[in-house]
Amino acid sequence: ETEKIPVMRGQWFIDGTWQPLEEEESNLIEQEHLTRFKGQQLQESFEMEVSKPVDGKEAIHSLKLSRNHVDWHSVDEVYLYSDATTSKIARTVTQKLGFSKASSSGTRLHRGYVEEATLEDKPPQTSHIVFVVHGIGQKMDQGRIIKNTAMMRDTARKVEEKYFSNLATHVEFLPVEWRSKLTLDGDTVDSITPDKVRGLRDMLNSSAMDIMYYTSPLYRDELVKGLQQELNRLYTLFCSRNPEFEEKGGKVSIVSHSLGCVITYDIMTGWNPVRLYEQLLQKEEEELEDRWMSYEEQHLLEELYITKQRLREIEERLHGLKASTISKPPVLKFKVENFFCMGSPLAVFLALRGIRPGNSGSQDHILPRTICNRLLNIFHPTDPVAYRLEPLILKHYSNISPVQIHWYNTANPLPYEHMKPSFLNPTKEATSAPDSDSASAAPSPTTSPVMVRRHYGESITNIGKASILGAASIGKGLGGMLFSRFGRSSTTPQTLETGKDGTEGDEKKATTVGTPPLSHSSSGFLEPTVELEHRIDFELREGLVESRYWSAVTSHTAYWSSLDIALFLLTFMYKQDQEETDKSSLDTL
Repeated sequence: ETEKIPVMRGQWFIDGTWQPLEEEESNLIEQEHLTRFKGQQLQESFEMEVSKPVDGKEAIHSLKLSRNHVDWHSVDEVYLYSDATTSKIARTVTQKLGFSKASSSGTRLHRGYVEEATLEDKPPQTSHIVFVVHGIGQKMDQGRIIKNTAMMRDTARKVEEKYFSNLATHVEFLPVEWRSKLTLDGDTVDSITPDKVRGLRDMLNSSAMDIMYYTSPLYRDELVKGLQQELNRLYTLFCSRNPEFEEKGGKVSIVSHSLGCVITYDIMTGWNPVRLYEQLLQKEEEELEDRWMSYEEQHLLEELYITKQRLREIEERLHGLKASTISKPPVLKFKVENFFCMGSPLAVFLALRGIRPGNSGSQDHILPRTICNRLLNIFHPTDPVAYRLEPLILKHYSNISPVQIHWYNTANPLPYEHMKPSFLNPTKEATSAPDSDSASAAPSPTTSPVMVRRHYGESITNIGKASILGAASIGKGLGGMLFSRFGRSSTTPQTLETGKDGTEGDEKKATTVGTPPLSHSSSGFLEPTVELEHRIDFELREGLVESRYWSAVTSHTAYWSSLDIALFLLTFMYKQDQEETDKSSLDTL
């Protein structure tokens, strides 16, 4: 609910500036004009000298207003005069000097605007809508997401005019305000809040409390359903007002900020903490089977296993019956083309849920392409809430820097897909890696290549195994923790691999596609053999005179008005639209 702004129809305009008259005066003049001149022929053009048509002509009609009066010299020669005392004196003096009334103090009026309306005179058709989802703090400042989206829309318009003005399509940004409609605990938290430093406490209750609500099993579903229903409501409303959007293949993207990224991700993937709990129970069962137990314990465990199996079968049959009678509607009424995360803690949530790096460079490891075509993670380098996603897919990307987002005014920037990955702190990796092995043995020439391969070795893809190994590493000491960090559960496989591949390691080094080869002396590690299909982490460039400490405070909320981000978003969305247009034209040929 924002301030209501009236929209008025301009009828009478001032010559030269073409500003509309006030609505009250305009309506009175229009009413008088229609009464006196309806049905008479108009001149076809406004290009007339003021002095020529009026000099020597008397007014054929007049209208007295509150502070002005209007004279008609013909059907399309209308003048407005001020009735203020100073204006009357000036008119008298100029007329005695030989000037006409109209040319000395009159303001010519025109009925209708200087440019005639045409059928083509309308906004370009919306081909892509972007839902903008807020994070925490909306309760503290209701309506903030509407203002933030307006800022993002304004910056996007400037970018469109500069870089995409030749395109007939249009991207529309729509705010999604999901927090204000939720009841959650009511005022219970407020009632238990102490009175001292109340302002600070209220601010925390209205912002950081949203994170606690989302991790609560009691209120998590309410937050998820609140955002899901609002997304579907807005999409249905937009399609009802723009019926051609779906017919012409309109696309939908989502831009989420902060906690909104996590909630949006969970809606798209259908993640539920109950599923994680079931996996933990299954792991406990596997651990019980491995340890020694008495005959009675074993007998009871078998009965429990058979009972659970029977319960699962009954649940599956029940779900099957429900599915056959009632078709479950999709969670979202639209396919998400791009999911842009801004200042996102999503990577931390995924890591705490047991997601570990895999061996494939596919986005499907964390977000299947069938659900969302492209995932992009945007962050400011000093944003304390933002985390990287790429190292959750491939471990070695923790040492590859994120893609730098181009400045808005960069001339002929290199396309993002052609930008080569650059390594992050190569000398630091080279010196820190041997230190981790110093506790066990000094590195030798034959073991150093393997040490590097361990850092970029295969990681566990199975979440269950990863969690078991992670839990098993507790209590194994510093060496066990280091090996579990690099995806190894013990030192035995490492020793075996050293003996087996120690001499072959140098021969089997592979160079990353599109990356210049780096030697051991310059980089300190081998080049990875697996690359990401698409880069996901994109980093804003720091300002030249920017204070990092001050930036850490302001950067989390500085995304909305950034021209760099607006250009980045539109570049990806318009590029996809252009590729599909080119493909359809080729298919036609």
